[in-house]
Amino acid sequence: MDEPKPIFTTRSAGEAFMVDPPGGESGPGVLVLHSWWGMTEWTREFCRRIAALGYTVVGPDLLEGETPQSADVAEQVLAERSPDELSGLVMSSAQTLRAVSKDPNGKIAVIGLSMGASMALWLSARLPEEVSAAVVFYGAQSIDFDVATAAYQGHFGDQDHMVSEEDRVVTESFIRLGDKTTDFHVYPGAQHWFMEEGATFDPTAAELAFDRMSAFLAEHLPL
Repeated sequence: MDEPKPIFTTRSAGEAFMVDPPGGESGPGVLVLHSWWGMTEWTREFCRRIAALGYTVVGPDLLEGETPQSADVAEQVLAERSPDELSGLVMSSAQTLRAVSKDPNGKIAVIGLSMGASMALWLSARLPEEVSAAVVFYGAQSIDFDVATAAYQGHFGDQDHMVSEEDRVVTESFIRLGDKTTDFHVYPGAQHWFMEEGATFDPTAAELAFDRMSAFLAEHLPL
């Protein structure tokens, strides 16, 4: 299915974009958590590209249809969202994804961009037995990863004005304190949102990051 459709009936109700691999058969589940630009056409295309690798992909609309056109508006829209509602939507999305994936009892991967990256890291620790891989793009988190069982991959630009080198190092340190290995990459000259369509899009870094992500998923969420 290639259009957004309502798939949640929980307290944290919302809409999500869902797409299966070519052929229509379900694959292992990948949850995509977008940045504060919302469920944009770029995000949908990103989900389609991941599904083309053989995965069933669910991308919840965390901003309820909002697609801010400036950082100031995005910050305001995000501030108006209840943290409890956001976390509930992420959790229910993960459970819905498992139900529609190839193996409803199997593990999933989670991919997050910017604000979605922070949520992806949180989810990996919140659902340790259900998340086998977490891929984050320019996002940070300082929480306890002791119970997590996921493998972690990160993609960061060295010219990021929102996630500093210190933020990246602290995030990686917290993960490693939980005895987890990390596969973190820093892209010279790349800025925040380098993966996404927009003023700071870096096509060279984005393609390399996508290739690395694809190989990482193949290793930690086999088809």
